[in-house]
Amino acid sequence: MTLQESIQTLTHIMGNSTDFVVRYISGRDDLPEIAICYIEGLIDANQLNRILESWLTVTLEADPMPGIESLLRKILPASPVNKLHTTQSVTSAVLEGKAVLLVDGMKDAFSTSIESLEKRAIEEPSSQTVIRGPKDGFTEDISTNVSLIRRRLRTPDLRVQTMVIGSYTHTKVTMAYIEGLADQSVVSEIKSRLQSIETDGVLESGYIEEFIQDTTLSPFPTLINTERPDAVAGGLLEGQIAILVDGTPFTLLAPVTFFRFLHSSEDYYQRYDLTTFLRAIRFFSFVVSLLLPSLYIAISTFHQEMIPTTLLISLAAQREGTPLPALVEAIMMELTFEIIREAGVRMPRVIGPAISIVGALVLGQAAVQAGLVSGAMVIVVSFTAIANFAIPAFSMAAAIRLIRFVLMLLAGTLGLYGILAGLIPIYVHLVSLTSFGIPYLSPVSPLRFSDLKDLFVRLPWPFLKTRPKEMNRRNVVRQGMSGSQQGRK
Repeated sequence: MTLQESIQTLTHIMGNSTDFVVRYISGRDDLPEIAICYIEGLIDANQLNRILESWLTVTLEADPMPGIESLLRKILPASPVNKLHTTQSVTSAVLEGKAVLLVDGMKDAFSTSIESLEKRAIEEPSSQTVIRGPKDGFTEDISTNVSLIRRRLRTPDLRVQTMVIGSYTHTKVTMAYIEGLADQSVVSEIKSRLQSIETDGVLESGYIEEFIQDTTLSPFPTLINTERPDAVAGGLLEGQIAILVDGTPFTLLAPVTFFRFLHSSEDYYQRYDLTTFLRAIRFFSFVVSLLLPSLYIAISTFHQEMIPTTLLISLAAQREGTPLPALVEAIMMELTFEIIREAGVRMPRVIGPAISIVGALVLGQAAVQAGLVSGAMVIVVSFTAIANFAIPAFSMAAAIRLIRFVLMLLAGTLGLYGILAGLIPIYVHLVSLTSFGIPYLSPVSPLRFSDLKDLFVRLPWPFLKTRPKEMNRRNVVRQGMSGSQQGRK
């Protein structure tokens, strides 16, 4: 196939797109005509110009390799030069942001990586901030994210495997784990699920999460997402597998248990006594976020005898002019707060917080003065919302927000019996959940005493000698012997 025929074929495949550029290289009598094909905007124009300048000045010496390949390796000593044998591989290389060189009279083409270096700088994560700890976060570039993990885990046992998913997007998805720490059966299962994905495109890690999770219809997440490299490195050291998706700063970690969603990476940077106190606050906030509105509805509607007399008189005085029942009040206030929260997120960042704060204060005060809701209900809903923000993982906090409405409806119809009727199926569902074969409520169910030292409390680091056994059964020793040596014995 001649050079012109090859270019015509590529131009036809690209649909005569205006950003598909073909530049011819001439001026060498000792070499055939060459053309460089690339997508405008995906390559670095400065590097391309340097290639063209070097082409006219470099000398061709006798070399056992083909003359053109030898010349390319001299022009691009720092960039790999790959041979492409098929039209499909040439098209894929162009779409990946590489420059493809076509040589007149040669069947094979050559590609070199001169992608544009324009990318978002490494910044502090916006959704998972910490007081003490690293301030760098993942970006949308997958190679940068892998390098951030490698900087923390300088071990040859770190395995990185990349695949392409999406028939249109051709998104790079990378699976990372530590050999000897990660369970090979879990690694094989995750790899199998990733390879079985057949979809048009993957634009964010949320696509991958829904495709590979154990239970699709459960409100509880079975994979945790994070944009913190230190959290991913800590998970890999405990036997988890990381899934990185090109184009998003959020990385998935699996398998995961329920209690991991109430832990923070900062727990391991603060003193153990402060960490234990903060964990107690998070677990308490979890219970408050889940049960406080429904308990208030049930007690104030059906079980007034449980309220102290003085408080009961105060609540009755507040509700004297309120026309709506407690259930309707609570649902109306919760929906109002959800609308304000969503509006604050979608509004421009400059005015979003101001709108949400002012809206909550003004609407709450106006509703109380108008007699639509009682002051106690405003306090209950506000405290519930604040407690929900104390949950570190947004995916778990969102699940609690959904379940809270169901419990409120049950409390408004059946009282405390309705709450119990809702909590029992939730607990049964949690017990039945698994994350890639790991029980969701581990190490509480099934009970494993050795793993309780880093669950509700965190013991000092000298006492955390072993890793969680549910995550890692081959190499549980964390201190006292090199992990890699222990894993190989």
